[in-house]
Amino acid sequence: MRRFYSLLFLSLLCCTLNIYAQSVDTETKIFYPDFKTLKIQVADDFLAPPIIHLNSNEQITITFDEISDDVRYMQYRLIHCNADWQPSQLLDSEIVDGFNIANVNDYAFSSNTFIHYVNYLITIPNQDIKPLVSGNFLLQVFPENDPDDIILQARFCIDEAKVKISGETTSRTDLGYNDIYQQVNFKIDQKNYTIRDPYNDIIAVVEQNGRNDNKAIIAHPQRVLGSEIYYEHIPQLIFKAGNEFRRFETVRANYPGMNVDSTRYIDDSYNAYLKIDEPRANQSYYYDQTQYGRYMIDEYNSTDANLGADYIMTHFSLDLPYVMNADIYIDGELSNHNFSDENKMVYNYNTNLYEKTMRLKQGSYNYQYLAIPRNGNTIGDPTLVEGNYYETINEYVIKIYQRQPGSRADRLIGSYTIYSGK
Repeated sequence: MRRFYSLLFLSLLCCTLNIYAQSVDTETKIFYPDFKTLKIQVADDFLAPPIIHLNSNEQITITFDEISDDVRYMQYRLIHCNADWQPSQLLDSEIVDGFNIANVNDYAFSSNTFIHYVNYLITIPNQDIKPLVSGNFLLQVFPENDPDDIILQARFCIDEAKVKISGETTSRTDLGYNDIYQQVNFKIDQKNYTIRDPYNDIIAVVEQNGRNDNKAIIAHPQRVLGSEIYYEHIPQLIFKAGNEFRRFETVRANYPGMNVDSTRYIDDSYNAYLKIDEPRANQSYYYDQTQYGRYMIDEYNSTDANLGADYIMTHFSLDLPYVMNADIYIDGELSNHNFSDENKMVYNYNTNLYEKTMRLKQGSYNYQYLAIPRNGNTIGDPTLVEGNYYETINEYVIKIYQRQPGSRADRLIGSYTIYSGK
């Protein structure tokens, strides 16, 4: 009998290790096509990265719609992840106070819209689920009592603010001066919090404009001097500068807004035809104040745009010759910075344009065009369409994770946001 239980324990252990050895898809994304407009943000702070402080009064809000006339009964849970966004080995009882499954109870129906939908809201922390630890969190939504069928999932972070971070971006990079790159340099001050082995116990992650494909993961600092840990002249911290995001507005469904050429009502929904975009790679840099890739839901006549904004068939077109060795994608929060068929441009040989139609909720949007080579590379490149200009204002978020010896998860002990050119 003892041998039986020993073999059973070893079998379960092997299964667990096998799960952690496999790569899990933890990207922010929607898996059901009728769900739209997944947005994650700090409550009441539209421009803040989705990071809140542990044991504070701050909250993360996650909103999304289902194109439907009826409510869907759903539940959600949290998964704790390490710095690489793979699930950690912490148990549910270690990451949340309470049972790690809760109902999606906050919903409302759209009002006076041609496209009917149900808007859902989840706020973290709440009375049902309160995170107990810092780090990366993945919120997964699934049908009631069917946790294996994921409808959508969203990333956010909880920070302990144990260390002070300061830094800068510069166009004086190790690859050139005032050219196409921006370099991030920063340091960690551990005066009030001791990191025993800075060269091995911390991981630094730097993200540009909320993108995941080109983020830098730094395993070791360049040097340590007293209580300060320096990250300077590190090749991974050199980013292509890109260009300011393009913008358009559809706050009025029947009237062309910013960068909208015309609007039409076709097949029971409004259509917005954006002005034909031109490549900017060979043009002069032009500053434009943007939202660093974000969008804001808005409808000019609604008291609550989340319920009063309609869904618009939004038509993108790009005047670019066919590219033989790369695909063109529309990037921004509107696509959750993913690269899929939902935001992949299609070349129209009749119009000689790249075209794509996306069903988007009314609002103010940022977007850009990125090219991905057909060689297995998964990093979007702005060079072909947008160009790279060192003057571009980009948002860089620095996250510092700690993995203490013997621990089973990465803690987020500090975060800091800097903007190039500011």
